Amino acid sequence: MEKELISRILEMAFYSPSSHNRRPWYVIVVTSRELLEKLSYAKPHATPLKNASLALVICADENISDVWIEDSSIFAEHVQLAATNLALGSVWIQIRKRMHDENMTAENYVRSLLGIPSNIKVLCIIGIGYPAEKKEKHRKEEIKELKSRVKENHFSNLFPLEL
Repeated sequence: MEKELISRILEMAFYSPSSHNRRPWYVIVVTSRELLEKLSYAKPHATPLKNASLALVICADENISDVWIEDSSIFAEHVQLAATNLALGSVWIQIRKRMHDENMTAENYVRSLLGIPSNIKVLCIIGIGYPAEKKEKHRKEEIKELKSRVKENHFSNLFPLEL
């Protein structure tokens, strides 16, 4: 993938909000085919990384912010929105609180593979690439069903939402 596209994705994500604007996250851009292959074994179901053009490993320094999980999740979500905006596909591979195998966490697997220091926590990996297939868009009926989850002033009161 062109470095210009990677830069555009990251620049858009850099505008993501964070608690007290602390921005505790770090990003490791993985473009090496060999490393993408190895990352695809970080945990079961991480195989989409094998075919990704690149992966962004989203990490954070928990000493910078006690809400590093939320801040880094918002950043990762902005990465995915930016990729979508550029007509790219993306997939979130959860690493935090997942297992590589019965003896090692996915986080420790990724940490050892990429030389991540112990004070930096690994949240997820966002695989990015050119979509091999076109996904069906959400149907309007499906979206309308979610109206019942929008409440006004009290959980028992539906918000009058027109879709």
